[in-house]
Amino acid sequence: MDRNKYEIIRLCMERTAEALRRNNYYAVCADNCEEALEIIENLMDENATVAVGGSMTLFETGIIDILRSGRYMFYDRYEEGLTKEQINDVHKKAFLCDCYLTSTNALTENGELINIDARGNRVAAMIYGPESVIVVAGYNKIVKDIDAAYRRIKEVSAPANAIRLNCKTPCTLSGKCSDCKSDTRICSDIVIMGRQLEKDRVKVILVGEELGY
Repeated sequence: MDRNKYEIIRLCMERTAEALRRNNYYAVCADNCEEALEIIENLMDENATVAVGGSMTLFETGIIDILRSGRYMFYDRYEEGLTKEQINDVHKKAFLCDCYLTSTNALTENGELINIDARGNRVAAMIYGPESVIVVAGYNKIVKDIDAAYRRIKEVSAPANAIRLNCKTPCTLSGKCSDCKSDTRICSDIVIMGRQLEKDRVKVILVGEELGY
């Protein structure tokens, strides 16, 4: 990436990180995925119980590979051959784990995280349960405010995820949300995380790369 263009991105990331800190998040910036992985590994204890929310970012950064290294007790929702009941059990175990890793659909320059879920297991664990939550987000997830976050989710995140999950929803054809009533709709629960009561429980790693949806 052009150095001057990246400097603008870096300033936006730092401004957003500072807003997150004012809202009681732990927030740091990483120039790339390699730097982000080092930060994340330092935030987790070996042998910790760990779970993840559905996220392409965790795959793109290499976090899933690290969690499968054997150094952690990983409740792996992506393990091959799991039944629906076993996946549900993994989701429930996530609420009692030491560390929960995920991304976010959008975050604002005012220091807010905005997410839309199908079943709510991801947003529920982000809000309450795990001792520590690590949110990894590429710079492309940063938006000006909550209205812009909703637009991003409806025009990028939700349609892309619906296509990835092979959902038979209108957005997979139109490329944008139409507030459908489909049985396979993934936009069921909307959560805005603002100022946190427990300081530094939620840790946000902003990465200077375009990651996820």
